[in-house]
Amino acid sequence: MFGQSKNIMVTKAEAIPGRAEAITINNLHYKNGHPIVPPFPDSMQEIVFGLGCFWGAERRFWIQEGVYTTAAGYAGGFTENPTYEEVCSGLTGHTEVVRVVFDPAVITLEQLLKVFWEAHDPTQGMRQGNDTGTQYRSAIYCANDAQAKVVLQSREQYESLLTQSGLSSITTEISQDKPFYYAEDYHQQYLAKNPGGYCGLKGTGVSCT
Repeated sequence: MFGQSKNIMVTKAEAIPGRAEAITINNLHYKNGHPIVPPFPDSMQEIVFGLGCFWGAERRFWIQEGVYTTAAGYAGGFTENPTYEEVCSGLTGHTEVVRVVFDPAVITLEQLLKVFWEAHDPTQGMRQGNDTGTQYRSAIYCANDAQAKVVLQSREQYESLLTQSGLSSITTEISQDKPFYYAEDYHQQYLAKNPGGYCGLKGTGVSCT
């Protein structure tokens, strides 16, 4: 089991169990001062994106006008309230993600999806650049059916553009009702706290029109 490749998704039976206690974090966004834990204003919507290492991914979204708050975390796997070390082991099934809470009157889901598709390479499977393993897979976890419909349409449109550019098919995991677990406090808004920190995000160069 522990010799298993981190590029192979674990099953629920194989995943480590985790714990009932959530990780304790500071509930203020380091960059804008808004809360990163619910409740959020009623006018807001939220969606969860995975596009490689969450440090750079989170920054891509907090800089967007209309994004109320962001948080780094883990989703898509089986382990309850995992630690970063557990996620890195490949034994939780989670990928590194960013919870994005946004005001749809200012920024649309379509605009957020444009940021998502263009900020990384969604054709790479269980990796993103030099970062390899299931924790770096591309993913979108929708809050409801309406979001899922928009996301699936967007994927189809962007995949057509990628194909025209000679690139592979999109491997992005798209799902609903996946629990979001907060990453440790030092991961939250990491590149605001550490401006010279690592960011391995690199898009394909194909514009999402």
